[in-house]
Amino acid sequence: MVDQPLRDELAAFVAERDWAQFHTPENLAKSIAIEAGELLECFQWAPDAAPDRVREELADVLTYCLLLADRIGADPAQLVRDKLEITRQKYPVDKARGSSARYDAL
Repeated sequence: MVDQPLRDELAAFVAERDWAQFHTPENLAKSIAIEAGELLECFQWAPDAAPDRVREELADVLTYCLLLADRIGADPAQLVRDKLEITRQKYPVDKARGSSARYDAL
């Protein structure tokens, strides 16, 4: 899912600027929320946002997510797989297919 060379490149970028000192889990989580808000802002007044701006904001969200995963010593791909397994249990195909209902309403 996320290749090691990309994670290494991101770590080098942060190290070159001595920014790791600011990357506490709390600060990274705040940054994810802030950048997610900026991503949502792309769609604030219209359902069709500028694709380049969406990509830019999405990249910011993903970057902070990768930094947080690294900071807490988690493998992003494994995090997604673990959560996917939990979600599979909550939303079995035979009940959830084509439905947007919450798991407790299926």
